[in-house]
Amino acid sequence: MDTESNKILGDYVIIRAEENGVNIIGLTRGRDTKFHHTEKLDKGEVLIAQFTENTSAIKIRGKAKILCGHGEIHSGE
Repeated sequence: MDTESNKILGDYVIIRAEENGVNIIGLTRGRDTKFHHTEKLDKGEVLIAQFTENTSAIKIRGKAKILCGHGEIHSGE
C-alpha cells in the first residue's frame, strides 16, 4: 500500500458524548508528546477521529462511548 493510501485508511475512532462538555485531546507523535488539537462535545455529538502520522494518541475526558477496531469502550464511568 502506498503512503497516500496509508493516510486515508488509517485507524479511525468514533467518539459519542454521553454528557455535555466531553473533551477530546489529540496528542502528537515524536520525541516529546504534546497536545495538538482539542474538541469539546455536548451530549449526543459524535466525533470521528483518525490516527495519523501526527496523531499518536487521543485522550478523552468525560462520559463517552468509543468505538474502534478493538470494540466498544466507555469512558468517564
